[in-house]
This record gives sequence, structure tokens and C-alpha cells, in this order.
Amino acid sequence: MKQKDFVFNICFLLFLNLLIKPFWILGIEVGVQNQVGAEAYGMYFAVFNFTFMFNILLDMGTTNFNNRNIARNSQLLDKHLSSIIILRFMLAVFYMIVIFAVGLLIGYRGFMLKLLFWTSVNQFLSTFLLYLRSNISALLMFKTDSVLSVLDRLIMIILCGILLWSDITEEPFRIEWFVYSQTIAYLLAVGVALGIVVYKSRIRRLNWNRPFFLMILKRSLPFATLTMLMACYYRIDSVMIERLLPGDIAATQAGIYASAFRLLDALVMIAYLFSVILLPLFSKMLKEKEDVTPIVSTSFSLLFLFSVSATVILTCYKEPVISSLYDAHITESVGVFALLIPGIIPISLMYVFGTLLTANGNMKKLNISALIGIAVNILINIILIPRLQARGAAIASLSTQSVVSLLQFIIAMKVLHVPLRTLPWLSCLLFTALLIPTAVVSTHVLHCHVVYSLLIMTGVAIAYGFATRLVRIGNSKILWRK
Repeated sequence: MKQKDFVFNICFLLFLNLLIKPFWILGIEVGVQNQVGAEAYGMYFAVFNFTFMFNILLDMGTTNFNNRNIARNSQLLDKHLSSIIILRFMLAVFYMIVIFAVGLLIGYRGFMLKLLFWTSVNQFLSTFLLYLRSNISALLMFKTDSVLSVLDRLIMIILCGILLWSDITEEPFRIEWFVYSQTIAYLLAVGVALGIVVYKSRIRRLNWNRPFFLMILKRSLPFATLTMLMACYYRIDSVMIERLLPGDIAATQAGIYASAFRLLDALVMIAYLFSVILLPLFSKMLKEKEDVTPIVSTSFSLLFLFSVSATVILTCYKEPVISSLYDAHITESVGVFALLIPGIIPISLMYVFGTLLTANGNMKKLNISALIGIAVNILINIILIPRLQARGAAIASLSTQSVVSLLQFIIAMKVLHVPLRTLPWLSCLLFTALLIPTAVVSTHVLHCHVVYSLLIMTGVAIAYGFATRLVRIGNSKILWRK
């Protein structure tokens, strides 16, 4: 794929996701939390993250393995699909057994178990959808994959919007309705994705192939280990808040953490979209011994522009942003938000250099870096959560992401010999030096609604990106010519 094709596909993917997912996060998720309250939402959020930590058992690394392998050998799609589908349903049964065993062990009872069941079902459907999409992106059908990346959220917006803002029911909105809406949306999206993949593969029947299952699991194990370790250090904070703090304080603090984490998670999803394209692209280029430096430099520049802009602007406007979204616990949420949001910078860089190392097969080094991340995260959480509650978890999160990102950057530079000089360090420095004082001054100068202020500062950040040559004018012209 040429560099201009990469930029075009990234922009198309971003366009669709920026069209749909902000409304899901800032409209539906925020609306649900405001309706049900921080305590009920915090309970759901803790259960969701608990199930997410174990969702690698639904996948065992087959999605990353499949994406990388099909991108290199597209003729294997039929063989892999017919067997991996059976394997994933077997893993789903194992996942449910583990989830409920551990859930009971740590004290989940009653309504928590009901939430646990339906959230686990949604995790299965979500990961199955990601697996189906991995086949589509591995075939370099990036536009189709871009549409599928927002289909489930679009359906959820329609369903939850009806329940939240119409008179279809006389009862107050309940948190379980939120979970059921996700189940329906995932089922419909999986049906569409499965139809596309079956059509492209011309699969005739499912194939029980025990040696193939064992081979896939063995080859996928490093990917599975990495995914589980990363999920632990990214998602364990809210679970530890809910388990380490006493009584109602625990659920409320988890809800406060969720209100701040939600915006970080939304930004992370934008950065994650780069890896959806980068993984099969890097895999193919490395196999064919092509120079990955131009794509590394381009993705680094775009993600640096995005992550630093988001961090600086949202930090300066943290109070009006949080107060415009939520009805309660504003002061506490602002404090957590200010500590969490800078994490988008190291996370974004991980989606460049971590993805590059994954494509190159350096799984052992990635797993070691993730293990270090878990150790840092758990240690800081145990020390700080009892003292600082949700703010302590935010400090742990930022510290962990920074350590892991730095380790992956150093490893990538050393293993793949990417020249440091190819990265736009001077442009990064100039861009940051211009943006920070401008954003600070803007909080005293701009007196319009927070949405307009954010849009104005986003425009300023993009202009600075071009002015400092962090983003090249040539890349912009390529988009128009495409």
C-alpha cells in the first residue's frame, strides 16, 4: 500500500468513527450515567472491566494472529475461518466458566451476577465481531471494515436513544436496559460481518480439526498473553476501586472514575483505529522487506498531533467539559480527569511502536514490557487507592502507560533499527511549545460555549500542525487528489 493510500484509509476510518462514536460516548453513555447515577453506573463499569480483563479467553490471540497471517497469506482464509469459528465457540464456554468462578470467588452476588452474565455475552459477541473484521482488514478491505467499525454503535445509539429520550416506557431507565441494547446491536452487527466474510471465503461448512486447533492456540499464545496483560493494566483500576474501598463509597468512586475514564477511552479508540490498519500493513511490508520508515513517521506525526492536542486542550478546559456532561460529582471527576487524560499520549505511541513490534513477531519483548506495566499498576493502586480513591487509580494508570510506552519505543528502535532522525522531533517540540500557551490564554479570551471553544482550539492545533510541518502540506493534498 502506498503512503497516500494509507493516509486516505486512516482518514475515512476516522471520519466514520468521529461521526458516530462521540455521540455514543458523550450522548448515550453520559446520558445513561446521568439517568441511573454514579453508583449504579459504577457497579456496571466495574463488572464490565472485570469481564473485559478476561476476554482474551474468548480470543486466545486468534484475532491478531489471523490478521497478521491472512494479510501475508490470503489464500488461507477458507481453511482458517472454517475451524476458528468452532474454536471460538469452545473458548466462549470456557470463558463463561472462568468468569463466573472468579466472580463468585471475589464476592459477586445477586444483581451483580445478572450483570456479569449479560456483560459476558456482550464480550463474546464483541470479540467475535472483531475476529470477523480481522479477516476483512487482512484482505485490505479497509473501507468495508471502517463501516463495520461503527455499525454496532450506530444500532446501540438508536436503541438506547429510544429508551432514554422517548415515551416508549413509563419506567425510569435501568442500567440493565443499557446492557440488553448492546446485546441486540452486537448480534445484528455480527450477522452482517459474518455474511461478508462467508461470501469472501466461499466457505462450505465448518471443520472440526483438532490438530489445527492446537496449532492455532500454540501459535496464538504469545498474542493472547500480550492481550491479557495489556487488558489487566488498562482495565483493572476500576475493579480495584470497587473491591478495595468499602461499601457505597466503592461503587460511587468507580462511577466517578468511569466519568473521567470515558473520555480517555473515547480518545484511545481513535488511536486504536490506526493499529487496525497498521498491523496488517506492517505485517505485509515486513514480509516483503519493504521500508516501513515512511509509514512509521507518518503515523507517529498524526498520532502526536492528535494526542498532544487532546491532552493540552482538554486539560485546559477540564472544568467546563466535565460540568457540561455530568450532573453530579463534578469536582471529583475533574480531578480524576486531569490525571487520566494525559495518558492518551503514551497510549497513542504504543499503537505505533507496539503494533510494529507485533507485526514483526517480537512477542516475548512485548510481553515482558506488559508484565512490568502490570507490576507498576497494581503496586501504585494498592498504595494510592485507599488514600486517594479514584485519583489514586488515575495516577496508577498514567504511570503505567508511560512506562510501557517508553519500553516499547526503546525496543522498537533497537530491534527494527528505525532511525531516530526520521521522526519529526523538532516539529513536535515547536508544536507543543506553541499549543500550550495558546490553549492557556484561550481559556481567558474565549467566552463562548465550551463546544465552540474546543472546536476553535482544535482548528488552531491543526493549523499549528501544518505550520510546524508536523503534518506535511503534501499529505493534505494527497487526500484531495485521491
